[in-house]
Amino acid sequence: MLKIRFILIFFLPLLAFSQAKSVKIAVLKYNGGGDWYSNPTSVPNLITFCNDNLKTDIDPEPGTVEPGSPDLFNYAYVDMTGHGNVYFSQSEAANLRTYLESGGFLQITDNFGIDQFIRREMKKVFPELDFIELPFDHPIYHQKYQFSDGLPKIHEHDGKPAQGFGLIHKGRLVCFYNFECDLGDGWEDRSVHNDPEEVRQKALQMGANIISYVFNQYNPSHKGAKARRIT
Repeated sequence: MLKIRFILIFFLPLLAFSQAKSVKIAVLKYNGGGDWYSNPTSVPNLITFCNDNLKTDIDPEPGTVEPGSPDLFNYAYVDMTGHGNVYFSQSEAANLRTYLESGGFLQITDNFGIDQFIRREMKKVFPELDFIELPFDHPIYHQKYQFSDGLPKIHEHDGKPAQGFGLIHKGRLVCFYNFECDLGDGWEDRSVHNDPEEVRQKALQMGANIISYVFNQYNPSHKGAKARRIT
């Protein structure tokens, strides 16, 4: 009976995703007091950019999902940002791990002040893994848009270079963490930060590369990873 219940909880959301007319992505609503809701225009703007320039078919309204929710499995890509504390319960960490192992993808933006907390909490998700800096020749930097020097610098934090870190599980990149870069700020409406349009475009192009990389991955255990290949 327990096994049947697990199958229903785990696979029905994937079935619903596979029958959806468009791909859905979401923002992660986490506990701990950090402002998960910061940059409210970021993901909608990234979706619009991808649909216009990559010809993706992403639902223009991003979802909001908690790490412990079964609804997590409805999304091919989940975006996370904030400035402060992050906390995953053990059940949330376990659910997030299952989601990522099953083909899901987590993108994290260091919106300044999240680094020590996200590293601690992701250790609950993958105790055996460490964030590693991705080399500049990694495919995530070379999708439609070329970033030969890695992540673009969008906003200055502590005078450190922008770095792209990843968690790699069984040879697959399951989590991308942009540190000292602040892609999410760059995706926001221009009126929010008054960034030059050139800077915004670099941020959106890098975001589009991440989306393209995720959608071009193939994992038969997660329907969201089987979206139409982007070229």
